[in-house]
Amino acid sequence: MSWNKLKNCPECGRVFVAYVATVCPDCQKKIDEEYQRCVDFLRQRQNRMATLAQLSAGTGVSVKRITQFIREGRLSLAEHPNLGYPCDRCGALIREGRLCPDCLSSLANLRRELEQETKRTGDGELSRSSVGYRGDWFARE
Repeated sequence: MSWNKLKNCPECGRVFVAYVATVCPDCQKKIDEEYQRCVDFLRQRQNRMATLAQLSAGTGVSVKRITQFIREGRLSLAEHPNLGYPCDRCGALIREGRLCPDCLSSLANLRRELEQETKRTGDGELSRSSVGYRGDWFARE
């Protein structure tokens, strides 16, 4: 056994040998059971229009874990039109990526402004006062 394969499980903190898994076997089993509860819930005809909150309430699985399943591609949104997860910046429900269209647009505009300011100054350095520095851009408003 190699010592560099020993890790602490991010879920429970126990030490385990990490070859492929990112969590210990007990936590992986718990995660798989939560996933199966979500799948079983969504397979029922009356639950196919469930929202993220309804899925969480109906299964007892956290919104964070369900979001993880969706982002990993384990839960498909194709057959569940009301299912989505929160944008990383503003919390609006989205069905793909990490940011909603509004936040993506804001980020693109900010990038454009910064590029223009960099070209204008010519030195590639920006001060905190340039372009209304937004170091807190990801802070929720």
